[in-house]
Amino acid sequence: MNKKIIAGILLSLALVYLSVRGINLDETIGNLKEITLLPVVAFIGIILVMQFLRSYRWGVIMSPLRKIDQFSLFAVTSVGFLAIAAIPARLGELARPYLISQKSEIKFSSALGTIFVERVLDSLAIISIMVISLAFMDLPAWMVKSSILFFIFAFAMLLFIIFLIWKRQAALNIAQRVFRKMPGKMAHKIEGLVHHFIEGFKIITDMKMLFYLLFISALIWLVDVLAIYMLFLAFDFDLPFLAAVVLMIVLIAGIAIPTAPGYIGNWHFACILGLSIFGVAKSEAFSFAIVYHFLSIAIVVVLGILFMPYNKFSLKEIKALLNGEKAKNI
Repeated sequence: MNKKIIAGILLSLALVYLSVRGINLDETIGNLKEITLLPVVAFIGIILVMQFLRSYRWGVIMSPLRKIDQFSLFAVTSVGFLAIAAIPARLGELARPYLISQKSEIKFSSALGTIFVERVLDSLAIISIMVISLAFMDLPAWMVKSSILFFIFAFAMLLFIIFLIWKRQAALNIAQRVFRKMPGKMAHKIEGLVHHFIEGFKIITDMKMLFYLLFISALIWLVDVLAIYMLFLAFDFDLPFLAAVVLMIVLIAGIAIPTAPGYIGNWHFACILGLSIFGVAKSEAFSFAIVYHFLSIAIVVVLGILFMPYNKFSLKEIKALLNGEKAKNI
């Protein structure tokens, strides 16, 4: 078994232990029994809207390369997010670019470039929401400093993408110098990969579309905040809307750590940590984490299984693509 996978599982076990340590089981069960169901139904509907917005945004990012119909985008996105949740070490991130490359003329490396653009847009949107929230909340110093640092990093990555697009030939020349020491065949292959990867950034050259994408990205995460707030109502937590923003930030940071499949452990620990900032008791926070995690993963699994017949793949196929056995799709 891969060492990273083993390390991820061990980390998950450690976080599970930290999450359940000191928890009163009777209190946890009692909290679960008192949940109000109507906000839970609203939560499910809101998460489905968020998934649609994600697939729509991805289509906009890929539009300079190829127009993809919304059904295919939603189907591939659903299976892709199932892969991210189910496959350790974040290897599932490769599923979406692989699947879309099989359904269209878009190269795998170009599709991978669009995923990179997505991540930068997400980072900018999330941290922008957090920075604006700082004006209305008194948060721990570590969270303030982390938010500012992540915002600077995300903005720097956006500038880097813009540089790669506007100075593509200069970027390729730099890449050629780096790859010159490699065997000729390998250097040529990697050069092609870099070229197609940069192609995935095309949408960034249109400033109007860039601002539109930033708006959609902010909307996606504000919808996510609304979903979290619905669960606050389900648990009858007397917390402000901005508390959902903070929890979202802490959770995103928590699940970014590669652990066991399904974010087991790090999801729960992050929820407990985020809610502790607002004085929520650990047993209540743990009950919240159980429901939030179960519903979120259940939606991902149901959607992924529903669209799996139209989007079958395996890690073996993706590895074959990366190794050049299906070079025409790279």
